[in-house]
Amino acid sequence: MPASVPHSAPSSHAPPAVAEGPVLHVCTTCRRGGPGMDHPPGAQLLDRLTALLEASQQDCPVTLRPVACLASCDRGCTAAIAMPGRWTWLLGHLGPEKAEDLLAYARLYAASAKGTVMPSRRPTSLSDMILGRVPATLYPEATVSEQEPS
Repeated sequence: MPASVPHSAPSSHAPPAVAEGPVLHVCTTCRRGGPGMDHPPGAQLLDRLTALLEASQQDCPVTLRPVACLASCDRGCTAAIAMPGRWTWLLGHLGPEKAEDLLAYARLYAASAKGTVMPSRRPTSLSDMILGRVPATLYPEATVSEQEPS
């Protein structure tokens, strides 16, 4: 089973396939406060993660999804990790040099019951990465269904 998805954006008409493990949304436009460039550090982070996943045989599949902006430019590179039934975390202060540790964190996240990885269990290089979190469910299922057009 492939560990990551292609770098192409999903169709706006079809929802993306549900991932088996955590989904790591990586901001590809993050430039860490530097000048504009053709291949910014956020894109480099995504490339490094992709290469690591392709080279490994993980028991926990991680799906990569590129995004254009996570609106945390002053704390880039940024990513968000999500999985059904778990907290979604906004992560910052990342870069290609932290890709291995980010994947180690993703495995710990996937193994957790609610998506919480205590700071003492995270790789040391990721001590300052948590920027925020979003509840696993923002709206009850019935409320979302009622709002959908018939």
